[in-house]
Amino acid sequence: MNQNELKRLVGEKSVEWIKDGMIVGLGTGSTVRYMVDALGRRVVEEGLKITGVTTSNATAKQATELNIPLRSVDEVDHIDLVIDGADEISRDFQGIKGGGAALLFEKIVAVNSKKVLWIVDESKMVDKLGAFPLPVEVIPYGSQKLFERFEAKGLNPTFRKKEDGSLLLTDSDNYIIDLHLGQIDDPHSLADYLDKQVGVVEHGLFLDMVNDVIVGQQLGPVVLHARD
Repeated sequence: MNQNELKRLVGEKSVEWIKDGMIVGLGTGSTVRYMVDALGRRVVEEGLKITGVTTSNATAKQATELNIPLRSVDEVDHIDLVIDGADEISRDFQGIKGGGAALLFEKIVAVNSKKVLWIVDESKMVDKLGAFPLPVEVIPYGSQKLFERFEAKGLNPTFRKKEDGSLLLTDSDNYIIDLHLGQIDDPHSLADYLDKQVGVVEHGLFLDMVNDVIVGQQLGPVVLHARD
């Protein structure tokens, strides 16, 4: 099976976690699109009654087209489960997210959810984080100063750009600086450093957060339990 087929399998498998009456966080990205499609089919074919809380404008558009009822994170009193993708997951279940530029909304929904489920193909499972560039969402004002600070610290930053060469804007009209680190030996220390930088809105280190991971493998989806 190719990568897209593995993504489809885990996306379709993940909707088995969704029960009638749930408030569900809907992540962002190529794997999640398969999940939202499968959820839309359950809503139509089974009459499944759920409320979705989306993590990006793109997911909101897809869910709306599939007649999935939506509320914003501030309009619900809880979220039962969030299903999202990840760009890297280490052996100890730490994650990097934000390849789709939705890390801020994704983390807001995740920290407000009772359970976090990540769905990935097997290529996303790694020993240590860092081969995937770490996204850092920053406000435009002072972003060049932050860039220079990251550069001086040896974090190998680049501004994320669109195909036309202009700076990419997130759904909150912020910039993303990607840190090309190769390997992150101490993600908690790095997260603490980034949290303290004025002008940083959020970073893509999702630490001690996921409960279960569904991994798409050639023999089928495998469920890994990270924490209760």
